[in-house]
Amino acid sequence: MNQKIFIKTFGCQMNEYDSNRIYDTVKKIGYFKTDNYEDANCFLLNTCHIRDKAKEKVYHEIGRVKKSFRLKKKPLIIVAGCVAQAENQEMLKREPFIDLVIGPQSYHKINDTILDYIKKNKKIEETEFDVVSKFDYLSKIKNDSGKVSSFLTIQEGCDKFCHFCVVPYTRGPEYSRPFKQILSEAKYLIDNGTKEIILLGQNVNAYNYQGLKLSNLILEIEKFSKIKRIRYTTSHPKDMTDDLIEVYKTSKKLMPLIHLPVQSGSNKILNLMNRKHNIEEYLKIFDNLKKINFNIEFSSDFIIGYPGEEDQDFENTLELIRKVKFINSYSFIFSPRPGTVAADLKLIDKKISMKRLEKIQNLLFENQISKNKYLKNKIINVLVENLTEDKTKVFGRSEYMTSVIFNGKKEDIGKIVPVEIREINRSTLFGISTINSNQRVA
Repeated sequence: MNQKIFIKTFGCQMNEYDSNRIYDTVKKIGYFKTDNYEDANCFLLNTCHIRDKAKEKVYHEIGRVKKSFRLKKKPLIIVAGCVAQAENQEMLKREPFIDLVIGPQSYHKINDTILDYIKKNKKIEETEFDVVSKFDYLSKIKNDSGKVSSFLTIQEGCDKFCHFCVVPYTRGPEYSRPFKQILSEAKYLIDNGTKEIILLGQNVNAYNYQGLKLSNLILEIEKFSKIKRIRYTTSHPKDMTDDLIEVYKTSKKLMPLIHLPVQSGSNKILNLMNRKHNIEEYLKIFDNLKKINFNIEFSSDFIIGYPGEEDQDFENTLELIRKVKFINSYSFIFSPRPGTVAADLKLIDKKISMKRLEKIQNLLFENQISKNKYLKNKIINVLVENLTEDKTKVFGRSEYMTSVIFNGKKEDIGKIVPVEIREINRSTLFGISTINSNQRVA
């Protein structure tokens, strides 16, 4: 059997990692990747339940596929990911075009599920929480990411139960993968060209396998001579332990950007959210890391207009942003997720929330522009990932994950190149390579 599969991925980096592992898995039964969904024999939606109207986006996407295939043979339609986990049987009832529904902890069963469907032509819903079996299975299938910068999931699930969040219900309780299993996958990625590893988890810094923590993992991966950069996301302030902070003193490859979602600058709102940390604790983490390396920067997530947010709570968030000067951050208006504690709370007037969001985003954008302006005419290290679409320049990222475009060449891919920044905008730096000059790297 030689079939083509197209996967459309929504949401977080973990979903991107999962999609890549699904590709690695289904090759075993003759399904190979296509970048054109109209050529596909199988169309898979890997869904995310974090953002607003996630479920409706799935049905909209299915509708688009139905329209494209109305005069052609129907492809096998699979809905996977967190919406699949949350909605399961309901999706099969509502949309007959869907054939299989597979939750994020059941990907190790995808081949058997597909083959069973082909044999019996019977719709299947597979949404059991079986994360141990999942990673045991996936560890036997090579991760053929082949990218300069590769994701590597080390931890899944969440025990925090923030009142706005569906993750504990769609990904299950916290689970840390075996230490050696992670190192084995890391080695395979590195041997196949990966220069930067981004360690992933819903609460990545909660990683704890038989007493070995994220700090141990970072220091162990750093020993691979070919790896150039290490990052991790997403962290929880409650799990930002002293041993992890100390790693920033000794690690040579851990990047100086910390994504640490705070969600609000108000202790009252954090308590209503059940976040299990307060602003004083958050600022202590900030201060301790800045003492180790003043060049460390923070990025974050902010929920605006959470039920109960008053003017003073919002002002506290603005004050926190001014103090920490977050870069590369995300901000969203609160939207209720079915099944969570916050789902039935009284919403703040949308006009008020919109005005607050605009103010927050303008301040965050100012921070990013200020950071980028500071880099203008300076030389920075850029890890080159690929050629630009027109093949005339190369694309890479700074140590702070900012996009950089410069006049490199194909041979630069996978290398760290010194680049003098000449122009900037809010999201991208533009420069020229100084690799053949006598200038020193800043």
